Amino acid sequence: MQSYPGHVRELAETLMTTTAGLRRVVRRRVRETLPNAPLRPAQIEVLRVVEEHPGIGVAAAARALHLAGNSVSTLVNQLVDAGLLDRRIDPDDRRAARLDLTKAARERLANWRRTRTEFVASAVATLPVEDRAAIEAALPALGRLIDVLREER
Repeated sequence: MQSYPGHVRELAETLMTTTAGLRRVVRRRVRETLPNAPLRPAQIEVLRVVEEHPGIGVAAAARALHLAGNSVSTLVNQLVDAGLLDRRIDPDDRRAARLDLTKAARERLANWRRTRTEFVASAVATLPVEDRAAIEAALPALGRLIDVLREER
């Protein structure tokens, strides 16, 4: 493990604590307003991968999520049983499955995003202009940080 200056470690810890807290409070509040039973974060991640890559296979989804194939298979089974994923046989490899979102899943994701955006927008609107500007100015750097983290293996 590499050693970094104390201020870099402090920034990293503060960033992770802050973003985890933001995600947690938003997830909790959005769940309170949505009518459906809540999905676990891992289930939502599977739905997002399938949304981004319609027809993806279970093994490719596992690689995209950096999870074990059997873990993703279990999540897929749960989502199929819940009516949120369609699983069909791959015509090129009858042993493999191809995954697609159901209409219910697309509607649920859209509703979740809309609710999440409205909740956060209502909070952002209460902040002073300077705070909103600071958040907006930080977004490009956070995007670059995500890119760096994705590429590090």
